[in-house]
Amino acid sequence: MSRAPVPRAHPTPEAPVTVRPRLDPDLRACVEALRQVRLADGYPTNWPARPADWLTGGGLLGAWVAALGGRVAGHVALCRRTPDDVAPGVWSGRTGTDVDEIAVVSRLFVAPDARGHGIGALLLARVVAEAGELGLFPVLDVVASDTSATALYERTGWRFLGTGLQHWSPEQTVTVRCYAAPDPTPS
Repeated sequence: MSRAPVPRAHPTPEAPVTVRPRLDPDLRACVEALRQVRLADGYPTNWPARPADWLTGGGLLGAWVAALGGRVAGHVALCRRTPDDVAPGVWSGRTGTDVDEIAVVSRLFVAPDARGHGIGALLLARVVAEAGELGLFPVLDVVASDTSATALYERTGWRFLGTGLQHWSPEQTVTVRCYAAPDPTPS
């Protein structure tokens, strides 16, 4: 699928980036941003039949949005692990951490016209901090072909753990790259 260049919003003092908990009234704007991401990047790989339900389900522990000038421009969620997640098992096996002490970063996206403002990094920092507040260690899985997402994770200090297979359905298995949150900054 050919991707057209996307115009970028430019930050101004009147349009700061803020990160806050997602509220129910944000869901419509989140779904629209997700639709734009799907058109630009192909994420999510499989478009959900009910995108708002996809954003709110999956063992959700919390979700946050980034707003650029008051407009929802990005989203991230923190979820309990599911049997399909690969990274929690890899991290547990490597560190001995009980899988119930691990949370999965999920549904991270930034609207194409809002990129270039550090929104992805801000959302990742917020979800890592929130996981810490809950006494959980954050990990994530990303489809191996999503090179822009892996570049973000590596640029922000996420540690590559290895690859694995996720079985999304009897007909669909994908290779994922597994990451663990950056080492905590010493206080």
